[in-house]
Amino acid sequence: MNLYNMKASKILKRTVYLLTATGFTFHATSHSDFLPFPLFPDKIKAGIDGIVRSSRAISTITFTIADYKYSLYSLSVGSEDYLCKLSEVHLRSAKRILKLCEINKGFYVKAGQFVAAIRQVPKEYSSTLSSLQDQAVPCDFKSIKEVLMSNLGKHLSEIFISLDEQPIAAASIAQVHHAILRGNQEVAVKVQYPGLEHKMRLDIAIMSFLSKTVTWIFPEYRFGWLVSEFAGTISLELDFIQEAKNSEKTAENFINNEMVRVPHVFWDFTTSHVLTMQFCKGCKVDDLDSLKEIKANPIKVAKALVEVFAEMIFVHGFVHGDPHAGNILVSSEGRNGFSLVLLDHGICKTLDDTFRVDYCRLWKALILLDSDEIKHLGERFGIGQYSRYLPLIFTGRSIDSKSVLGAGMSAEERRKVKQELVSLTVEDISSFMESLPPNFLAVLRTDGLLRSIVSKLKAPQQIRLLAYAKYALYGLSPKSNLKSDFAIDVVFARFKTTFSYLHLRIILEVLQLLSWMRKVKQFLHRLLGEIIGIARSVLTLSSSDVL
Repeated sequence: MNLYNMKASKILKRTVYLLTATGFTFHATSHSDFLPFPLFPDKIKAGIDGIVRSSRAISTITFTIADYKYSLYSLSVGSEDYLCKLSEVHLRSAKRILKLCEINKGFYVKAGQFVAAIRQVPKEYSSTLSSLQDQAVPCDFKSIKEVLMSNLGKHLSEIFISLDEQPIAAASIAQVHHAILRGNQEVAVKVQYPGLEHKMRLDIAIMSFLSKTVTWIFPEYRFGWLVSEFAGTISLELDFIQEAKNSEKTAENFINNEMVRVPHVFWDFTTSHVLTMQFCKGCKVDDLDSLKEIKANPIKVAKALVEVFAEMIFVHGFVHGDPHAGNILVSSEGRNGFSLVLLDHGICKTLDDTFRVDYCRLWKALILLDSDEIKHLGERFGIGQYSRYLPLIFTGRSIDSKSVLGAGMSAEERRKVKQELVSLTVEDISSFMESLPPNFLAVLRTDGLLRSIVSKLKAPQQIRLLAYAKYALYGLSPKSNLKSDFAIDVVFARFKTTFSYLHLRIILEVLQLLSWMRKVKQFLHRLLGEIIGIARSVLTLSSSDVL
């Protein structure tokens, strides 16, 4: 038996062992209402529930591993048959994992949402798991009432004039209720589901085990970075005190920006499990029908949105890490006819200032397609040879592209990029994602969510690219302190930044004009060819008639 067959046989045996060890749990635990011994005490039921949830996860991942291994067995990597079959397996596996998330709920839904927001995962996964964004089953009010009373230390009638039992929003770790405080303030009360800390520890442990199991069977598939990033993110979300502090810091950063509204926190009624904040009205940022009703132009909304988040990333270095549509409202109030309401500040990332400056430099290089600077910064980020793919990830252009910013690639460029991407192995992708610093992963996720919203608003991606260019230059300019800096220094710094941005815009506009002129030239050339062809046909027919 040759080395390849020995290795394949070994992997197949591992898979069979896992299937045998976990397969018996699949049918018994494939329903969300499966929980034996309903009369047991809560702690024992929680333990049994943990075992059932874990068994579902192990079974699902085991069958997924087997699907990949057997479906792709003997196919030549990179061949047309291999790529076609791989896409089929991706879709089957994504649907299988979607079902697991829907049944297990809680952190599994959150994990599915987390994966869906990463653009670097196969599109079959991101598109399938994106349906989890709006899926959350509310907790019964009796349990919510117990959390409120145990955290606030008073009967609810002593705090609220009214508290709606039906939640106005529900997510994977908490739900929100509309209420009126005794002081007549209209508030939104965010209440964390009971028992989440214990579930989180168990679920993260299982996810870590499954990640290591996958790597044991497929050494080139390494997801430890994903589990680690998710675990760090979810632990932040469970602390509502920290979320309230994040909210206030964001409000302070945008204190002079009338476009941004952040709900006020009522600290007397806020704990690590309950967050009471000002109730703000508005529609979801991607709800085109509602935007039309309040006469808010979707393109202007998209522009305002990306500028707000560009300022967070490039200037403040303090980033809202979960900007999906449910966390951003558009209010009809505002000097420009609307304003953006930023909700859910549980996942906020403070960027290291060295990284922030390097990221500003990266975007300046991406806009100008300065390949040498991109490669240099790639070394600083620790991604080395993979830096050549940064333009493709962020701007949709190859590092050697001649196309105008936001216009996409030419057919020839797409062909070359496709050939290059086909040559990448799973090992390459794993190495790339592992090498990314945590700050980079955070902005990558935020950027992916923003791009999705911009697309739903039917706005051109060039809006996002130009906003990033503008604020990257602002981020590179010296930060001024109006209390200590000389006024003339402040004015000069702002003038220099504005001039740099205008210079960049002129370069981009000239490139766009040249691209437009090339298209006109090609159109006129085709038109002339068609006219010549028609003329020849007419002359031929005339000659035939004369003869």
